Amino acid sequence: MSAASRLARRMWHQLEPIHAVLYFSPQAFEEAGALGHDVESRWPSYFAYRTAPLGRAGSRLATAAYYSFSPRMIAEHVPAVWEVASPERVLEARMTAVDRTYRALLGDKVTADAPAEMTAEAAELARRAAESVSVAGRPLAAANLDLPWPGEPHLALWQAATVLREHRGDGHLAALQAAELDGCEALVSFAAIGAAPAANFAGRGWSEQEWDAAQERLAARGLVGPDGQATERGRELRDQVERMTDRLAAEPWRLLGEERAERLARLASPFLGAVFEAGLLPMTSTLGIATVKAPD
Repeated sequence: MSAASRLARRMWHQLEPIHAVLYFSPQAFEEAGALGHDVESRWPSYFAYRTAPLGRAGSRLATAAYYSFSPRMIAEHVPAVWEVASPERVLEARMTAVDRTYRALLGDKVTADAPAEMTAEAAELARRAAESVSVAGRPLAAANLDLPWPGEPHLALWQAATVLREHRGDGHLAALQAAELDGCEALVSFAAIGAAPAANFAGRGWSEQEWDAAQERLAARGLVGPDGQATERGRELRDQVERMTDRLAAEPWRLLGEERAERLARLASPFLGAVFEAGLLPMTSTLGIATVKAPD
């Protein structure tokens, strides 16, 4: 594993939570509710907030971008979310949500002189990394990169973190396709290595029958055993997926350089710490950040 690939994985751990508060903070749900979305479930606001950079996307485009969600589930929300509020209004609401969230988490540290200077430097470094990415085959990264940059440093930092996580995510889908894992198989194989309990993936919308059928297909390939756990071949394949994901995510960090990337991580640490201290994110993430280590 190259140094750039290892750095890409470390920076993913640092920046993913900074981005992900959008889908869990009370302020984000309040803004979505003000638009008219049903916030009893997190999915209407999730699909609206995350899909809005693509414009008035239909269900097929959203399915292509999300990959591991059931197409049936996506069709329940997209394009219906645009009947509630246009993508332009959603984009305004999500930036307001991020602003309110981080002001609630950090208080005066968002605007106080010394912390603000650190945030401004972090935003500059993160933006430099984000603007260096190649967008070929990266629709969500490209769509977020096309948006205007916010003027306030804490919002620019969030937007850069969003571009970088979507850049990595787009590459991850390419790695899954290269491994010949369809959307449901990707989740079954991920659960099979212990990255997260299978029950945690229920929100992705696959039926029990679809999950079982995917497990049977993986078993036929020798990737999972009768107990549903990954075989050695299955673990090797998931390692390949992770290695390719890291390699495809390495470009901006190779260009930024390890020293500046580590500086970014230090400067952004108050945001990361505030997210974890507030307990906004699920204890067991379906991303596998805490459980899937970098392959050797």
